[in-house]
Amino acid sequence: MTVGWGIISAGNHPDRKVVPGMKTAADTDIVAVYSRSMDTTQEFARRHDIPNAYDSLDALLRDPRVDAVFIASPNHVHAAQAIAAAKAGKHVLVEKPMATKLQDASDMVRACRDNGVKLGVGFQLRFHPGHIKAREVIESGSLGVISMIQGQWCLGRRGVVDPPVRTGRSAWWDDPTMMGGASTLMGTGVHVMDFLQFLMGEPIVEVAAITDGQTEERPLEQAAAVALRFKNGTIGTIVAGRRMPDTENDAMVYGSNGKIALRGTLWEAQTGKLEIATESQELSESYEEDLLTLYRLQTEAFNRAIENDEVFHASGEDGLSTVQVTLAIIESAATGRAVRIDPITV
Repeated sequence: MTVGWGIISAGNHPDRKVVPGMKTAADTDIVAVYSRSMDTTQEFARRHDIPNAYDSLDALLRDPRVDAVFIASPNHVHAAQAIAAAKAGKHVLVEKPMATKLQDASDMVRACRDNGVKLGVGFQLRFHPGHIKAREVIESGSLGVISMIQGQWCLGRRGVVDPPVRTGRSAWWDDPTMMGGASTLMGTGVHVMDFLQFLMGEPIVEVAAITDGQTEERPLEQAAAVALRFKNGTIGTIVAGRRMPDTENDAMVYGSNGKIALRGTLWEAQTGKLEIATESQELSESYEEDLLTLYRLQTEAFNRAIENDEVFHASGEDGLSTVQVTLAIIESAATGRAVRIDPITV
């Protein structure tokens, strides 16, 4: 079957990455786009050869050609738009973070379940072939007992101490309410949180964070370091920041029988190198940089979830878990205390 997609938001992320990647995906037809400005929407539709442009979300959701929506709007409106889409019978793939409040995330999972539609979250790092192989090695047990796992996704520019304040349609990135109380943690940190839980197959149950924000004077952080503990006792670290030029965005996994190194793979593109060194396996594999591949693979996987009525690889429950972890990190940074995370059932 071919899935008809509607894009919610005509911003930079869908313009540069998501829509171009989706247009290379099999069984995919982008049939509509919505943005509040008709001029912006029509220009986006023209640029990407999308036949229908709407400045009303309700109008897009009434379009019978739309089977699923990709939500790439500001963080604080994800929940309302996803719930509206679910009630309209549309499957939902939402950008990270899926929501800024735990109740909103729970309501999204419940709304999609109650209306019989799929809910997925845009954690494209799960579709990197090196990450999939790393998870398979960990699942096989050949790495032994995992003692430490580390992940970093940072960026920055030389000579720039603090990122410039954004203006225009991107101004919401510097609004604490719209962002959900965090900056770099919401931008790249949530990807690392989900990625480490994906690799381990275990939830994070405790965090302790130090950031340069989460204060009255500086509510949004631009650098964060987080210590964490998984349910099985493994400990780890996450580093995220927008003040670190020349960073190497790697992940490392250390076990009793060896290690896995993912060098430069924590990025928006398929790129980097996988290195596995264990008692039973030696492997080195590089990946050509390709900005669109992960978005293509993500779209095709969501299409299959719809067609085969199966759970998407990055489910609403996965997104809910990451919202829990993110809010715990924000609390830890603000209070200076470690925070436990108890599982919830929706």
